[in-house]
Amino acid sequence: MKANLPSRRTGLALLGIVLLAAFLFVVARTGPFAPTRVTVTEVKSGNVAPALFGIGTVEARRAYLIGPTAAGRVLRVAVDVGEAVKAGQLLAEMDPVDLDQRVGALDASIARAASAAAAADAQRQDALARRELAALNAKRYVDLGGQKFVSPSVVEAKQQEQTSAEAAASAAEANLAAARQDATRLRAEREGLRRQRQNIRLVAPADGVVTARDAEPGSTVVAGQAVVRLVDPASLWLRVRFDQGRSAGLAAGLPAEIALRSRPGRPLAGKVQRLELLGDSVTEERIAQIAFEQMPEGIAIGELAEVTLRLPAGKAGLVLPNASLRRHGGETGVWVVRDGTLRFTPLRSGAADLEGNVEVFDGLQAGDRVVVHSEAELSADSRIRVVDAIVGQGK
Repeated sequence: MKANLPSRRTGLALLGIVLLAAFLFVVARTGPFAPTRVTVTEVKSGNVAPALFGIGTVEARRAYLIGPTAAGRVLRVAVDVGEAVKAGQLLAEMDPVDLDQRVGALDASIARAASAAAAADAQRQDALARRELAALNAKRYVDLGGQKFVSPSVVEAKQQEQTSAEAAASAAEANLAAARQDATRLRAEREGLRRQRQNIRLVAPADGVVTARDAEPGSTVVAGQAVVRLVDPASLWLRVRFDQGRSAGLAAGLPAEIALRSRPGRPLAGKVQRLELLGDSVTEERIAQIAFEQMPEGIAIGELAEVTLRLPAGKAGLVLPNASLRRHGGETGVWVVRDGTLRFTPLRSGAADLEGNVEVFDGLQAGDRVVVHSEAELSADSRIRVVDAIVGQGK
């Protein structure tokens, strides 16, 4: 029994050493001291076909909100949603209330003003005749007074009659001018009321399609509130957003490939019609308007679309996956693997394509191996293990 004791202890010691070695092996391979698994790729020469991708919505370049210029009650709406209308066609009408009666009252006032002007003109003619007669009498009596046939007081009386006649003529002239001015004022008021009467008839400013009825007969609306909404179907285009960080080269006139959500398998041709001056600082996007080369049938306002812009291809150069670019020490570059060690190489990137490739400049050569993905942040002294793919905790 005592002879077997050392051999048992030796067996236990060997078992402990084996278990410790297995534990250390597991820790070194899968524990916190295990090397970081990475995938690598070789730098290649090639061309990058740069492109931009964005999501947009169908909008109308020309949309009209048709409503009254003053508060009132809707009398009737003559069109419905989806109807095509022509320029000048009646869309809706507001309740005129007392506008027609006020126009009639002004017509009567204008007729009365015309009669007053005619009377004032007759009074002016009478005053002019009296002034002419007084002037002749005054001249005659002045001559008689000079010959001592009449007394000076008589001459002065005739001269005063002439002065009174001239004043009466001036007053008649003023009365006639006032009557005519009153008639002009009344005609202007009538014209203003007629325009108000015309404004309560809401007509289409251009050919289009009705997209909404925002008020029904009997509803009360305020000035500027839309009763009917109208769009020009020939002015539909896309309002597309592009990432500001990848919008280099975005310009008006670029050809576009449009895939509407309703017909993803039938791409449509278009081009960049306009770039908006204001971008979105919150989402960090630039906004462009994309016009269709040929307007598709059955398109709906508000429909989403995927837009691809093909930019001019650059010269041949070094190409890397965009996922290999890293930020380290405030610089952009890649981790280069040489003889099992890591070295960070800063570089400048250029155009990118939609497949995730980017052209790079400076610091690399064709054939260099760079890290694409890593399961943890890397540093110059990191231990790495190159694998085909990083999935879970596989060996």
